[in-house]
Amino acid sequence: MLGRFIPRQVPALPSIRPLVLAIALALPVGLSPPVGAASAATGTSVTVHAPRVERTDTPTYVDATPPRFSWLIDSRANGTRQIAYRIIVTHEGRPVWDSGNVSSARSFDIDYAGPVLQPGQRYEWRADIRTTDGGGSVASHFDTALDEAGWHGAQWIGKADPESLPAPLLRKPFHVEAGVERATLYVAAGGYADLSIDGRPVSDAVLSPGFTDYDKRVEVVATDVSLTPGDHVLAAELGRGFYGMTNPNVWHWERAPWHGQPRIRTLLRVRYADGRVQDIVSDDSWRVADGPTRLDDLYGGETYDARETMPATWKPATVLPAPRGKLVAQTEQPIRVTDTLHATSVTEPKPGVFVFAFARVIAGWATFDATGPAGTTITAHYGEKLMPDGTVDARDEHHYFKAGFQTDRLTLAGGPERWHPRFSYKGFRYVQVEGWPGDKPALDAVSAQVVHTDVAVTGRFDSANPLLDWIHRATVDTLLNNLHGIPTDTPMYEKNGWTGDGMLGADMFLRNVDADRLLAKWVRDIADTRKADGAPLLIAPNPGWGDVRAPTWHAAYVLVPWSLWMHAGDRRPMEEHVDGNARYVAMENARSPGGIADTELGDWVSPETDPGGENAPEDKRIAATAYLYRMQRVTAGMLRVLGDNARAAGFDAQADAVRDAFNAHFLDRAAGRYRGDGDQGYRQAHNLLALAFGLVPDGLRDRVAAGVAADAKARGDHLDTGALATKIILPVLTSTGHVDEAWRIATQVTFPSWGYWRDNGATSLWEHWKLASRSRGHYFLGTVDDWLFGDVAGLRPLAPGWQRIEVRPAVTAWLDHASAAVMTPYGEASVAWRKVDGRVELDVHVPVGAEAVVGLPGRSDAVVGSGDHHLSAP
Repeated sequence: MLGRFIPRQVPALPSIRPLVLAIALALPVGLSPPVGAASAATGTSVTVHAPRVERTDTPTYVDATPPRFSWLIDSRANGTRQIAYRIIVTHEGRPVWDSGNVSSARSFDIDYAGPVLQPGQRYEWRADIRTTDGGGSVASHFDTALDEAGWHGAQWIGKADPESLPAPLLRKPFHVEAGVERATLYVAAGGYADLSIDGRPVSDAVLSPGFTDYDKRVEVVATDVSLTPGDHVLAAELGRGFYGMTNPNVWHWERAPWHGQPRIRTLLRVRYADGRVQDIVSDDSWRVADGPTRLDDLYGGETYDARETMPATWKPATVLPAPRGKLVAQTEQPIRVTDTLHATSVTEPKPGVFVFAFARVIAGWATFDATGPAGTTITAHYGEKLMPDGTVDARDEHHYFKAGFQTDRLTLAGGPERWHPRFSYKGFRYVQVEGWPGDKPALDAVSAQVVHTDVAVTGRFDSANPLLDWIHRATVDTLLNNLHGIPTDTPMYEKNGWTGDGMLGADMFLRNVDADRLLAKWVRDIADTRKADGAPLLIAPNPGWGDVRAPTWHAAYVLVPWSLWMHAGDRRPMEEHVDGNARYVAMENARSPGGIADTELGDWVSPETDPGGENAPEDKRIAATAYLYRMQRVTAGMLRVLGDNARAAGFDAQADAVRDAFNAHFLDRAAGRYRGDGDQGYRQAHNLLALAFGLVPDGLRDRVAAGVAADAKARGDHLDTGALATKIILPVLTSTGHVDEAWRIATQVTFPSWGYWRDNGATSLWEHWKLASRSRGHYFLGTVDDWLFGDVAGLRPLAPGWQRIEVRPAVTAWLDHASAAVMTPYGEASVAWRKVDGRVELDVHVPVGAEAVVGLPGRSDAVVGSGDHHLSAP
């Protein structure tokens, strides 16, 4: 969200235009440095590094038109500015495009502007940079996507029997001659494809390729592989994922319009030094057999029979229809195993029932090391919490799944066996094992693998308060547990891309992890769910479920592109979706009689919520209308950024009318508060949304804010908010003169509060404030993390991409020190403040290309350029 979350309207933020400088520049082409290497001219303080295309290091499948270049600049001198660049693109040593010397401060998302790039080719590129303190160079390469001809006739293959459950194994022998220069494996799949060459995985990616609406888009992954001369076998095991799910569930993934047996299209392209090209393609010459994975289900788990690892019967693979979606690059990072946790204890709550405990709640799977007679079956149940008798709580309390839930079964072949699932992941802290052969298993017999989209953790927060530090750590862990190609709502129960959850979490995702590519992909997923009237569905991707009116959740389609603009400086999602955004917002306005909107989902899971799912009574029209207004202002802001001022004015006019209607219907001017029909007492959420989105008349802002603070005080310094208003309560209180109440709420340890969770053993964020919370892997009540960065440390963006940064710590009266860092498109920005002998001492680092406005209590604001700066205040 913008600034302090309380603008009267979305401002018309300027685009980050190149600064045209009248400086002559002559940069030699010379020899490129090694790929990705940082380079600096001799005697300068400047280093240029981190070359990227489409925000990715050396991408192997680029289908963006045009591709965009970026780099980072570090300098030991304060005030350094980039003044010019030159980009040179070559192919096999031949020049393709030379930008010439461009006088500009722009250092990211610079469009390629040369001749059409040929499909399936590698291009080298180099950027020569000049700054006010010297220059430097950086070089890298990228590969373009295949066109249909480039697939060289590769077909979609799998097995024919639509009722067969075992995961198919596919194999293709091939021969490679000497002189291989490069080999690339291209893979598209309906479901998951686990590929290997000669029994060795081709990459460390798991649950790959990524998940989409397969009727709209099918993601392609390209991987460079090493090959030696001789005979080889290319093999694949296919998993169902969301493509061929068989476990009936409440969202009807088993009836998705694309549903079918998992299938794969693959091409192994071998390029020789002498120019020859050898293609190994998927077709009916491949062989197929049922493998040892007898059943795989993302929700239910997997059944594996080690006795079936060497099938006796192989048949020709069946050519299957292609998914209807177009082939596109997987732009989000792959899912990987990012960590392994060792059990902290193993107990036996019942005879023969063993429970392995781990340090924290994770998303992932367990690896089992067992030895026993052939035919022995080990059953493992996964859960985030324990039952009173010490067994694992692996209940499907709402009966979402008809054919099993979070359970793996491993049948031994005789002798030692080491196994883990490959096509499902679970949310868990505990693993309950039954049927273990022999005596009580050793502590190291079961380990836990952390599995999620492998985004870099780029943000940092630290303070003098252990509770705030715990909140931040638990937030980041929970965010990561909910990244699996999309932002999910719980790794244990749902695994769905609920739009409201992702919308609320987008800002903290972008502050903490390198999530811009994933969120940009997810906005396309949301767009793919739209109905004929332009409204999206509740989850994305979507099998055709969730057709309800919920502008509070649908707002993700509009607000996530804005978050990407503000935090990542990425304008392409706005360009791609603004017309769809405008159509949806206009439709929502048209179906809101008198300017008052409605929704099925309001301030979800406020403290009074029944853990069984019944939300506290509220007039949901207030939240719906507030979000309609917010979407109208943001749509106007995006249109202005993109140069369409006339359409922007139209949405501003709609917003003005909605604001007037909102205040006419819900504002009690005499009492200085907002109230709705059917409310039971004061609703913090109503008043917070009005304040945060700029709906409150200027003359009443102080009274409305004071009312929120007074209500929290009357509740014993507690919030009374659900998912929508928890995000804004502390920033709003802080920015309206009630930072003392914000502090007391943040550090509260009784119900409802984050400290209450921690004191009751939480290692992650929960779905509900109450101890009976179903899920203990939900991030949408952890948006307090926005406040930790923006107000406790005092670090927030004022202009898109953090080009202008505000540094303004707000809690120096209550805390001895705090620090934070974020990765901006220009590089890392950071702040660290501390109290020394009654003064506030502050250090701020501003990356090259940005500037900061620094405010401290007792002194006027200072504007500083790039570099390291120290300020203090009495």
